[in-house]
Amino acid sequence: MNQGLEEELFNYLVHSIEDTPYYQLLGVEVRLLASGSAELEVEVSQQHTNPLGAVHGGLYMSLADAAMGNAIRSLGIKAVTVDCTTSMIAAASIGEVIKAQGSLEKVGKNLIFASARVTAGEKILASSRGTFYRVGLIEINHGS
Repeated sequence: MNQGLEEELFNYLVHSIEDTPYYQLLGVEVRLLASGSAELEVEVSQQHTNPLGAVHGGLYMSLADAAMGNAIRSLGIKAVTVDCTTSMIAAASIGEVIKAQGSLEKVGKNLIFASARVTAGEKILASSRGTFYRVGLIEINHGS
């Protein structure tokens, strides 16, 4: 799961992902964190479906955004999403585990460009690109 990050940063990221209420609502789990990349996954359930009974595209978008954002955070950078474009390619089924792999395209002074691919096994479900604005560096509190 940890692919070369400093242990302190890795633990901080895992705990912050696990403690984020929105990620808890979706059922997001960390699969892998490395410098400049992140893989997150969700087991699809009935709660993730739209009125047509298909998996809601918002799940793909949220998971892709989270993977890209955590790829940035793996560098110790705090950033917020400015823009995110997601193309829906295929549908997942209830019970499938979907995975988003986020990676960085360019890290600039203020803007960071990232991409993500959402898959279920070998099937590509969605492709996403995002622009993020750097707001600072992650500061890990060591307690008193």
